[in-house]
Amino acid sequence: MSNKLLNSETKAAVVTGAGSGIGRAVALALTGAGWSVALAGRRPEPLAGTAELAGEHARVITVPTDVSRPGEVDALFSSVRESFGRLDLLFNNAGTFGPGGVPVEDLAYDDWRTVVDVNLTGAFLCAQAAYRQMKEQDPQGGRIINNGSVSAHAPRPHSVAYTATKHALTGLTKSLSLDGRPYRIACGQIDIGNAATEMTERMRTGILQANGELAVEPVMAAADAARTVVHMAELPLEANVQFATVLATAMPYVGRG
Repeated sequence: MSNKLLNSETKAAVVTGAGSGIGRAVALALTGAGWSVALAGRRPEPLAGTAELAGEHARVITVPTDVSRPGEVDALFSSVRESFGRLDLLFNNAGTFGPGGVPVEDLAYDDWRTVVDVNLTGAFLCAQAAYRQMKEQDPQGGRIINNGSVSAHAPRPHSVAYTATKHALTGLTKSLSLDGRPYRIACGQIDIGNAATEMTERMRTGILQANGELAVEPVMAAADAARTVVHMAELPLEANVQFATVLATAMPYVGRG
């Protein structure tokens, strides 16, 4: 774990999957808005890269974490409590698509479990730890934002594990939103489509469509989605964006299939 100029008076956030993609973009947007941010992810080097991009005056800690392992999640939130004193935001972002282009009948059990363990169980473990801390701290409360996907609404071909977990995240979001009401814990979800990240590189060269054809799809900057996360995060706890969809304008989503 590394530390940079921590200040308990600022709002504190945890961003999982912070070493790249949407997680990195959101972490940078939050630090730019004055937040203290715990950067979590499996690989230390990308986390250090995000911290470096945030700048020497950013208030960050890096905590290598496999979100599918309960002990590592507990250690992450203990580090946040020790460094920041409280937790105002969890951005539940860590995720994996799994092996691409594999038909349902050929998807290996271990590959299914890997996607479920990271995308769903990992999100639950982090939300549970955040919920406990937000319920117990004074002043009470905080916000959880789950990174869903437009696949929470409309699947792509050969994406059964990813799509199933993203649909399940919607149920997690709704349950957390309901159960958090008495404790000033708000929970919302952002569903992002075709942000320019490592995961969407294949969009630029051609990806399988529902009609069996390959097509190049437009992408948008990850920072465009990150701005929406910051907006959701900075609302007073009396207000909540329950669901938001941010996508590349011309991507095949509305009407796809």
